[in-house]
Amino acid sequence: MGRVFFGTRKNVHDVDGAYTILDSDSGKVFTLSSSAGACEITLPVAANLVEGAFYKFIVKEDTPTGAITIAAGSAIIDLVMKDAGGNASNSTAGTAVSNILLGTACKQGDVVNIFTDGTTYYAEALSSTDDSITTS
Repeated sequence: MGRVFFGTRKNVHDVDGAYTILDSDSGKVFTLSSSAGACEITLPVAANLVEGAFYKFIVKEDTPTGAITIAAGSAIIDLVMKDAGGNASNSTAGTAVSNILLGTACKQGDVVNIFTDGTTYYAEALSSTDDSITTS
């Protein structure tokens, strides 16, 4: 008899370049690399946000070739993060931003989780290196 997974298996999407998030992508785990150079992952625009949409982004490439930008198109991302030094300095502290930047110092396994309530994106990030995840 084969294994039974009881619906716990995640839908994984490998991304190695520019990508625009689709409505149907909610709940996916995105593994990110940038072997072709810097790239941008575009989140759905604010006017199209659907309450409860969730995306998980995991760095797959140890020290990415180029920076990977997760872009909302407007300042609607509130981020809380911690890095290896215990720093939370790149958290947004209540001032929403437009982009989360995964720099070339990121390590495999660094992660960003993003959720929306239909109005704002809420993000949490963990990084194994100091200041490798920033915002703009």
